[in-house]
Amino acid sequence: MMLESFNLQGKVAIVTGCDTGLGQGMAMGLAQAGCKVVGVNRSEPAETIEMMKQSGHSFLDVRADLLKQENIPTIIDQALTEFGQIDILVNNAGIIRREDAIEFSEENWDDVMNINSKTVFFMSQAVAKQFMAQGSGGKIINIASMLSYQGGIRVPSYTASKSAVMGITRAMANEWARHNINVNAIAPGYMATNNTQALREDAVRNKAILERIPADRWGTPKDVAGPCVFLASSASDYINGYTIAVDGGWLAR
Repeated sequence: MMLESFNLQGKVAIVTGCDTGLGQGMAMGLAQAGCKVVGVNRSEPAETIEMMKQSGHSFLDVRADLLKQENIPTIIDQALTEFGQIDILVNNAGIIRREDAIEFSEENWDDVMNINSKTVFFMSQAVAKQFMAQGSGGKIINIASMLSYQGGIRVPSYTASKSAVMGITRAMANEWARHNINVNAIAPGYMATNNTQALREDAVRNKAILERIPADRWGTPKDVAGPCVFLASSASDYINGYTIAVDGGWLAR
């Protein structure tokens, strides 16, 4: 019976930014646990679509520019038209801009803050309203970062945005838990994705990072899929406002 609490059969999950990397890994993990998945991306997630098709999973491809908040109602409407309900939201879409803080531009600040924190809040707000209308509660999973805890270098807007994600996760949980809505976050450590390609190709930085990780490796999308399924399932019903670090031991070092 315990394993049944992780079963997501018949649930509908919206996952933003699932064309590659962590988003793709979480979308596949949710689908394998039984979810119908609504993938929200700016461009066609061809690889994800093919993976879902080959595995026989239900996947709705929704295109939207999440820099534009006016697109959010359309995303909700498309999900409801196709599947009739929404049970889970994974706010994964995000961007990063690298530049010395002394030279950091307003554009790089605004773009990152808008996608990584503003859109997270307003997507969550829209989906929470739908959860309340359905009367069945739901799960919201935000994607934070190690830089929700630390300052980093050359990524001031990313650090600010991911610190905000941790804060608004708590704030939303405080208000919505009474509606049977669980709002939590995952803070991935150093993961082998497109966002970290430059770091992994820098021999000095790569060595320094691995020396700090007790697991002695970069994480993979599969490492995040399990915690995502857990937070999306009834097994996590009494967890609210918490951020789970999936970091190979980075923060414990």
